[in-house]
Amino acid sequence: MSTDVPGIGVEEGVRSLLLLMPRVVGRAKKMRVPEELQSFSLAPRHLSLLANLVFEGPMTVNDLAARLEVAPTTVSLMVGDLSRQGVLERRSDEKDRRRTIVAIAAVHEQSVNAWLGGGARAWRKVLEPLDAEQRRLFVATLRAYEQELAAEHD
Repeated sequence: MSTDVPGIGVEEGVRSLLLLMPRVVGRAKKMRVPEELQSFSLAPRHLSLLANLVFEGPMTVNDLAARLEVAPTTVSLMVGDLSRQGVLERRSDEKDRRRTIVAIAAVHEQSVNAWLGGGARAWRKVLEPLDAEQRRLFVATLRAYEQELAAEHD
């Protein structure tokens, strides 16, 4: 009697993902930028930053950098750019005036939340039924896939 867990083979998995990934990308591309944000120069790196602020709420540049896995100077440049455009606002931390807190500007908060919040809700819905190890494996696999694509195309 085999103790292997039933599953799919590598080739079947690749075949399934080759069909699925273009659909996922297509759905992501259909997430239209709200009209009030279309005049801003929003790049994919800005979307990750904004999505983290939607999910986590206001935070420091260093916290954003850690979440985005980039240098704080990179986040500072993005925050400066989006602040000049009025998408983000910076304010002093009430507990420590030396720190700056970054938040989505109140005037754009509702539209950014409606636009990017769906992604967080969808991830929460599909990850919630998994146990902690299954979630870790899923995230690690997507990260490894992204890194492998980068290595192939860079």
